[in-house]
Amino acid sequence: MKIKLHVNYKTNWGQTLFVCGSVPPLGNNDESNALEMVYTPESSWSVEFECNEEGTVEYYYIVKEGNRIIHKEWGGHRFSVEKGKCYEVEDTWRNMPQQQFLYTSGFTDSFFKHEPPAKAKFGKKSLVLLVECPYVKKDQSLILVGATKTLGEWKLEKALHFTPQPNSFWQLVINAANIKQPQEYKLAIYDHRKKDIIHWEEGPNRMLQPLPAGFPDNSVHIESFSYWHGWMNWKSAGVAIPVFSLRSEDSFGIGEFSDLKKMVDWAAATSQNIIQILPINDTTNTHTWIDSYPYNAISIYALHPIYLGLKEFPLENAELYKEYLAKAKELNKLSQIDYEKVYALKQSYLIDLFEESGSNVLKSKEYKDFYSQNEEWLFPYACFSYLRDKYKTPDFKRWSTFSKYNKKALQKSVDGNKDFKTAIELLFFTQFLLHKQLLGVRQYANAHGVILKGDIPIGISRNSVEAWTEPHLFNMDVQTGAPPDDFSFYGQNWGFPTYNWDEMAKDGYQWWVKRFRKMADYFDAYRIDHILGFFRIWEIPLSSVQGLLGYFSPALPLTVGEINSSGMYFSEERMASPFIHENYLGEVFGEYAEEVKQKYLHTTGWQLFGLNEECNTQVKIKSLFAGQEDVKNSHIRDGLYSLCNEVLFIKDKREPDKYHPRITAQFSYSYKFLSEGEKYAFNRLYDDFFYRRHTQFWHDQAMKKLPTLISSTSMLVCGEDLGMVPDSVPWVMNKLQILSLEIERMPKERNVLFNSLPSLPYLSVCTTSTHDMSPIRAWWHENKELTQTYYNQVLWKQGPAPDDCSSDLCWQIVSNHLNSPSMLAILPLQDWLSISDSLKYPNPEAERINIPAIAQHYWRYRMHITLEELLAADDFNQEIRTMIKVAGRE
Repeated sequence: MKIKLHVNYKTNWGQTLFVCGSVPPLGNNDESNALEMVYTPESSWSVEFECNEEGTVEYYYIVKEGNRIIHKEWGGHRFSVEKGKCYEVEDTWRNMPQQQFLYTSGFTDSFFKHEPPAKAKFGKKSLVLLVECPYVKKDQSLILVGATKTLGEWKLEKALHFTPQPNSFWQLVINAANIKQPQEYKLAIYDHRKKDIIHWEEGPNRMLQPLPAGFPDNSVHIESFSYWHGWMNWKSAGVAIPVFSLRSEDSFGIGEFSDLKKMVDWAAATSQNIIQILPINDTTNTHTWIDSYPYNAISIYALHPIYLGLKEFPLENAELYKEYLAKAKELNKLSQIDYEKVYALKQSYLIDLFEESGSNVLKSKEYKDFYSQNEEWLFPYACFSYLRDKYKTPDFKRWSTFSKYNKKALQKSVDGNKDFKTAIELLFFTQFLLHKQLLGVRQYANAHGVILKGDIPIGISRNSVEAWTEPHLFNMDVQTGAPPDDFSFYGQNWGFPTYNWDEMAKDGYQWWVKRFRKMADYFDAYRIDHILGFFRIWEIPLSSVQGLLGYFSPALPLTVGEINSSGMYFSEERMASPFIHENYLGEVFGEYAEEVKQKYLHTTGWQLFGLNEECNTQVKIKSLFAGQEDVKNSHIRDGLYSLCNEVLFIKDKREPDKYHPRITAQFSYSYKFLSEGEKYAFNRLYDDFFYRRHTQFWHDQAMKKLPTLISSTSMLVCGEDLGMVPDSVPWVMNKLQILSLEIERMPKERNVLFNSLPSLPYLSVCTTSTHDMSPIRAWWHENKELTQTYYNQVLWKQGPAPDDCSSDLCWQIVSNHLNSPSMLAILPLQDWLSISDSLKYPNPEAERINIPAIAQHYWRYRMHITLEELLAADDFNQEIRTMIKVAGRE
């Protein structure tokens, strides 16, 4: 069959248009083999080719200058072809739409999902309108009404209805024989429930032109263009809840994937469209409660076995199954998660389940397809898990001959060791069940107009499959965290290695692309944890426990000359080594000051000291005081930590002749001992370094990475952009249409106490609190002075603030967030429940999920009522539906 493509595009001299697509003449999606187009006057480009394949032709246009691609079309085009026909297509070049989020899978597969139509039937000569229109909701369709009898004579009841196509296109097939002369028409969006047009296309009426004389029989003429529509102010509401925090009558002491279906039911019943969860990857490193931390995964792909809903896989042994249910019931009664007991119970159950049905499952076609699609990560993950337990340590450097990943050697060991083979097959089996169950949840959610929003952690565990199999992609000689913020005065040290971005760039960041695409199996939206890490990451030396001695990387550290030219004379001994002076030791150590001087310090000058060799880093100090948690030793240990932080500049690891100003150095004694002139010079240098010097540099770093990653899937992208946010971050996020995170009590503007909710950007997610913060009612108790200000100046209440945040006050706070301009308002379940006296948790402080300042926090919060009880709370659910409807988020 013959296909001819036309497109109007204005090029500069020396530039040529090519078309790349899914069929051999268009290069089989290989841009180096794209088909060159021919230029004709009026900026028109065309090309003709033969295609011998039936089905769907997908393609997009690219602009080349020589062999270099300088511009690509966004999205591309597609249409169906059948043998025996010729096709002529008039295309419109597609730029990134102003509301790109309408093309994400949450809209196309859930919110605005339309059932695929029957195959179109073409006549002898067919005229096809292929209209790009992502604005058509469920129970709506695109229609055409025009001046002639063929086009409906401007009568709604005679309008022609388009059929939905993939990628937000709509198709209408018209018998070309009926179009003898130009005919005027208008497009509109029709609502089937209201039985009326709810939007007429903006702009002048369109004209349908007859086919040119001599247009051959058995040919199809396609006109492809976009529907003219202004800004669509679509808004929605959702709930945030970790999977582990769910509670149902079927739970085994912890929330499970199967519980998410009940949460979907509740979201749908209350007109919410989004369920946001925390990371769900396997974190098993120690088999203790420490593994409850969801951001320390041992695999970026493997799902955590603890989340498998076991009631969906009952044991054949009825008596044994009954015993398990009894134990699960006891664990399910607990107010919080007993991680270790739950994990042990589930592992035991999985072993028994595998013994019963594992053999048959592993022989099934469904499993074999799963394994072949996931073998690249599944095999090393299973081997890692087995070797971790065999050697009783997750530190793979201590795994003898397997300290370095070698698939061939591992496969040989598996083949020759029955226990090894059985263990990894159990893990394959478990991952298959988890995959199948979570996939089912996503499908169930989409069918109910709800989507799941996942969470991609910024870091990987130092003891993880990826660190074992691909160590060259990570900087294992440093660790990452966050600078000081509202969560932690000393910064945060997450312990993860940082990314070797230069190495990752060599194959186009495929490590990240594959990670995102795996997420897309289960989610229609995702949150990029600490998106600032794609601009620069907070890099901390391995010798540190706290985060204050870190610096941003990549960065532009200062030369000694730059420091000197700022107005302060640089001395490495004074400014880049701990400044320990007699005059402040009493303030730090109190009654223990003399003991500290005698045992841990040595004299370096008049009233000056240095830390002894055995305690001159925070890691050494931690080791020195291990197991000594009494008041005195804790006081001395923390004081010694603070002495390590007494520097004004930190030497760059990669360029040791350059320096970074120490973050928040103004709170140090080293700074306080400077002269007023030196303080002024340091402050000016500090402000320029952190707030101006890197603006363009960090913008460019992010733009190298993020466009490739976010375009690799059709998920809606949200970024957690809290903390010390450079000016370049909102620039990039707006450019790429990444939704920001907005929290009323964490304003991004300096010297402001609260965000102005009415002023929030549309492309954002607003929330009352996050898993790292206290929910509304607990926050109310934390700082009475701040609460009073909020009560008077934000809630516009007079008089003293009450001791507790009542359900009425919570209702007002929640309502204020729902009425913000943010596209998404996703609130923690705890804060939704706070508006009900009968449903809220009696103890507000018990609802907090995580405290970032505690390095090893036990993540064990569970909702105090069951999902079944929540679904039965008719009055409460109606209240939420009403609030969401009034806020225009229905």
